[in-house]
Amino acid sequence: MRRPAPRVAPRGGPRPLPLHLMSAATAWTSSLSAWQVWNNGSLDWNPALRQRANALAAALENEPPEAFAAALRRQIAARADAFLSGIERYRRHSYRRALPNPPEVWRQGTTRLLDYRPQGGAPILVVPSLINRGYILDLSGKKSLLRHLARTGLRPFLVDWGSPGAEERTFDLTAYIAGRLEAAAEAAASHGGARPAVLGYCMGGLLAVALAQRRPDLLGALALLATPWDFHAERAEQARLLGRLVEPLAQICAPSGEVSVDILQMLFLANDPLASARKFTGLAAIPRGGAEERDFVALEDWLNDGVPLALPVAREALGGWYGENRPGLGQWRVAGRPVLPQEVTAPSLVIVPRQDRIVPPLTAAALADRLPRAERLDPPLGHIGMVVGRAAPREVWGKLADWLKIHTG
Repeated sequence: MRRPAPRVAPRGGPRPLPLHLMSAATAWTSSLSAWQVWNNGSLDWNPALRQRANALAAALENEPPEAFAAALRRQIAARADAFLSGIERYRRHSYRRALPNPPEVWRQGTTRLLDYRPQGGAPILVVPSLINRGYILDLSGKKSLLRHLARTGLRPFLVDWGSPGAEERTFDLTAYIAGRLEAAAEAAASHGGARPAVLGYCMGGLLAVALAQRRPDLLGALALLATPWDFHAERAEQARLLGRLVEPLAQICAPSGEVSVDILQMLFLANDPLASARKFTGLAAIPRGGAEERDFVALEDWLNDGVPLALPVAREALGGWYGENRPGLGQWRVAGRPVLPQEVTAPSLVIVPRQDRIVPPLTAAALADRLPRAERLDPPLGHIGMVVGRAAPREVWGKLADWLKIHTG
């Protein structure tokens, strides 16, 4: 007799679930309020929207107002149903990531180094963000930048920061860079038998730039993926707003010494309040049981599997980077020394995804302008799509591997 498959407990995400539900509901119900105000002729349209509003008014000129209001309510209900259906499909999907981790070759505190090619190959030290787990670069068997690099003959070593422990909750960025990251680079060089190239992704790219300036003896080349630098080059007001949130957050988080995953997720959602509504409404339209649905779930699991951020690091990153734009102004310091890309002597590759909503392209392009030996690549992809999207192998993986092989060895 065939045993039934074990039941899988539903996921708790997307995190924080109440905020995602409230954000979508607020956006949709505000449409009814806006319609009522517009119908009374008292809405002062943004100039950028006035032309579209006038065109809609002309199209509805012969329609009774109550008919449009009823159609609007039906559309809101349909979108809400699709949104909730998508969330429920995600929460109950059977997928669970089962890709085994490669060998751990070094550890210090909660930080460890994972070796993706134990035998041979030029070493590549891969530095992810301190907020999101590094396995976005190794999401699944078919969507793994790191395993692709290994198949080409390179030897990636992934820095896995882990969740902050008692020691790491006291860390600032100097402790992570001048302490943990430099030690990890030394371990990669020792195990790899040569100076590694350093590959930084997003926030990890800023740490990589600081490492490259501080320890040119430890690396042979520098590649940066979607790494912000001039935080006020684009969407400056949003960046300043994040900076103003630092002290209220610090008061809330002081007892634990860290900014929790749910608070970090709230900050990400504030950057694009309708992101969840778009994603999960789209999931409801995807055929069940296929690769597209499974890939969606795998990525969403990673997004909800973040790690807390040590409070001193949060103060530097949110207040100093976003609020005051210290990297862009040449005022960000590590161990007392300003971090200046123009002092990096290694050959560099700066990859600036053109459709990035998380790191606006102009903020990342600033690094290509300041690194003395930089080449630049602008793939037509987004922040996450550049590493796991359908076009990532063609637009990023292959070109990155080719560049690394030229500049290592």
